[in-house]
Amino acid sequence: MEDKTVWSGRPRPLSSDTKTLQPPETERDDKRSPINRKYGLLSRLRSYFIYDPLIWLYTVVFGITSIPFGFVDKNGTILHAFARNWSKLIMKTIFSPVRVIGLEKIDTSRTYVYAVNHASALDIPVLYASLPFQFRIVHKKELLSYPVIGWHLKRSGQVCVDQQNPSHSVGQIKSAVRTLKNGMPLVIFPEGGRTADGKIQPFLAGAFFMAIKANVDIVPIALIGTYELLPMDTFHIKSRPLEMRIGNPISTSEWTLRNLQGLSAKVQQEIEALYVGTAKEVTARN
Repeated sequence: MEDKTVWSGRPRPLSSDTKTLQPPETERDDKRSPINRKYGLLSRLRSYFIYDPLIWLYTVVFGITSIPFGFVDKNGTILHAFARNWSKLIMKTIFSPVRVIGLEKIDTSRTYVYAVNHASALDIPVLYASLPFQFRIVHKKELLSYPVIGWHLKRSGQVCVDQQNPSHSVGQIKSAVRTLKNGMPLVIFPEGGRTADGKIQPFLAGAFFMAIKANVDIVPIALIGTYELLPMDTFHIKSRPLEMRIGNPISTSEWTLRNLQGLSAKVQQEIEALYVGTAKEVTARN
């Protein structure tokens, strides 16, 4: 019974005083600010007529080229390399370097569940371009409907979750647990989808089900600047430096499926602390 409901429901707020985190102060939506003047008409034209077409071109070329390899790539190494090179090319094209902080806190040879805040469609290229090891991503069923991308997700062994019908995902989740036990790291977005306003949303407690079942630690990761880079409902890419901040691993050995909410709250607190700390540093530098 527990397997059928792991992705349903959201945790209660951490406390009555808890507020959803705002994007960094340097990115306020003020039309008169230097930031918004910087990303005006020329920025839009550059994005719509250069960045966006090139990203689609990269996606089609890499996707079609990878098709034959999908039939012979037994462990996903080749397809992961395609995704990594696709991501690196995108990040270089849009002039958005990623500064990774805290990688020394983890043993990259170990298996973890990486919990990441989700603010942009470009979060995935940022992860592939920045994390120096192979991993799998938990994604929504809706992504399978995208041409090329959907095929790649299926062939490369990513984990599909149907959030509308969690019981339909039991087989995939069990497969993901086996994948973790066999040594393959997993990336999850505990918010269940992209934030629409740049604020970190309440986490889905069921997102951590697999970590407990496989008895692997959870690594919190905060992505800074991706919402400002490309938020929802726009194709306007605003080039900027980004940060990926990695926290200390959180052990799951003392947690059970009965207190998923508590584990979810702990991971969210860690990611929020990383996010706020980085935001303050970005503000100070500017």
